[in-house]
Amino acid sequence: MNIRFRIQRFDPDHDITSRYAVYQVEVSDATSVLDALDQIKGEQDGTLAYRHACRAGMCGSCGMLINGRNRLACTTRVLALEAEEVSVSALPGFAVLRDLIVDWDPFFAREAVMQPYLIADAPPPEQERRQTPAQLARYANATRCIQCGCCTSACPIVWHNGEYFGPAALTRLARYVFDSRDSATAARLALAASEEGAWRCHTIFNCSEDCPKGIQTAEMIQALKRGVALRLLGFNDPRAR
Repeated sequence: MNIRFRIQRFDPDHDITSRYAVYQVEVSDATSVLDALDQIKGEQDGTLAYRHACRAGMCGSCGMLINGRNRLACTTRVLALEAEEVSVSALPGFAVLRDLIVDWDPFFAREAVMQPYLIADAPPPEQERRQTPAQLARYANATRCIQCGCCTSACPIVWHNGEYFGPAALTRLARYVFDSRDSATAARLALAASEEGAWRCHTIFNCSEDCPKGIQTAEMIQALKRGVALRLLGFNDPRAR
C-alpha cells in the first residue's frame, strides 16, 4: 500500500530552519522505515541525507524521531505504526547537521567523561575475573546500550541543559559502578554526585520508554543516586547493599 512520508529536510548551505518534504512510498509488511528512506533516496530524491549501518538494530546509527517517538529506523516496520502518514525527523535535542543527520560530538564527549571501560587496580588474574550471577545481574541490563542516543534525545532536561550528562552517559556510568570487577567506584560516584550528574534527573521515564533495547535507564540513574547516598552515609561499597 502507499504511505505518505513527511520528512524533515535541512540544507545548511541554503536553509535557515528545517522544512518538511512529502513523499509517497509503496510498502509491504516487511518494509522498515529505513527501507522506505532508501527507496526515497534511490528513486525520488537523491539528496536525502541520513545515517545507517548494520540494519539489525545493533549499531544505533539510525535513531530518529518517528511518529513522535524516538526509534531505530531499521527495526521500525512502517505498517506496524498503523498510520496513513509517517513523520520522520532528526533526534530532538541534537544539533542538526543535514536532514536527519545530527551532531554526535557532544553526546560522545559526555560519555568519554564517564571513562566507559573497566578500571581494575588488582593485577590481572591467571584466568578470567569471575562473577556470580547475582553480581552480573546488578549491571547486565545496562550492557545492552548501543549508543543510539534515543534516551538522551527523549530527555527534556537535556533539551534545556546542555551540561547535563544525560541518560546514556549515566547509564554507562552505572554499568561500571555496579560491576564488582571495577576499582574506580569512588571516582565514578563523584561524577554521579556532581552538579550535572544523576541528581539532575527528574525521573520522567522518557528515557526508559524510548530505549529500543529495553534498558531501564531511569532505574539505573536512581541506583546511582542510592549509591551516592550510601557513600555519604559511610558505606564504602554501595554494590554490597
